Amino acid sequence: MRILLINANTSADITDRLVAIANAMAPDGVVFEGATGRFGARYIASRAASAIAGHAAIDAFATQGEGAGAVLLACFGDPGLDALREMSPVPVIGLAEASAGAALRLGARFGVVTGGAAWQPMLTEFFAGRGHAAALSGVRTVAPTGAEIARDPEAALALLSATCRACVEQDGAEVVILGGAGLAGLAARVAPRLGVPVLCSVEEGVRAVLAALGQAGGQAGAGMLAPAPVETIGLSPALASMLRNPPCHRP
Repeated sequence: MRILLINANTSADITDRLVAIANAMAPDGVVFEGATGRFGARYIASRAASAIAGHAAIDAFATQGEGAGAVLLACFGDPGLDALREMSPVPVIGLAEASAGAALRLGARFGVVTGGAAWQPMLTEFFAGRGHAAALSGVRTVAPTGAEIARDPEAALALLSATCRACVEQDGAEVVILGGAGLAGLAARVAPRLGVPVLCSVEEGVRAVLAALGQAGGQAGAGMLAPAPVETIGLSPALASMLRNPPCHRP
């Protein structure tokens, strides 16, 4: 079975890294295939870039989603998650939502550490919108962006560890999430320096999408109505076709 992994950033090297991590975790018979954003930011670090990434994620699904058994939206912050679920006949999992669910199975309050100052208010609003305002101890960011951390993770390790420790000692987090594609794989190296679980958002997203295989369609359970066909202007041919004939409406 094929799982479509969508990186709504436009950095193909990040996509390749995420696919390698996901396929290393996949059981026999399951293969992750990557799709990189066709347009937009190299790495999301603002509200505008996130809004564009939501469009890019839907566009990637329209182009490469046919035949996939599930979709992993591999951008922390989950840009376009609900729109993808509205359009998809298969489960769609986002890194941030999956990580919060995993964290709350381990503790009552979770903190988030990620790269790029703009993510602090954006993620605070995201988790509040998902009903986790009381459980979120706080979002702390470090100065390097996720893209910069991905290029030189060794240089960021001490800073990430200190910031995670602040989540625990100052904010009261019982679990810490290292959020973002650029921070993938670092949770296991930070965890021994703390006394609480540290989760990798990418690994939690992979676990969640594997668990979702074979479940009902992407919008089922999300309280969404099936989308009505619409005519559009200026979109890619694949996306325009999908909006004219949404997958959930096909016989």
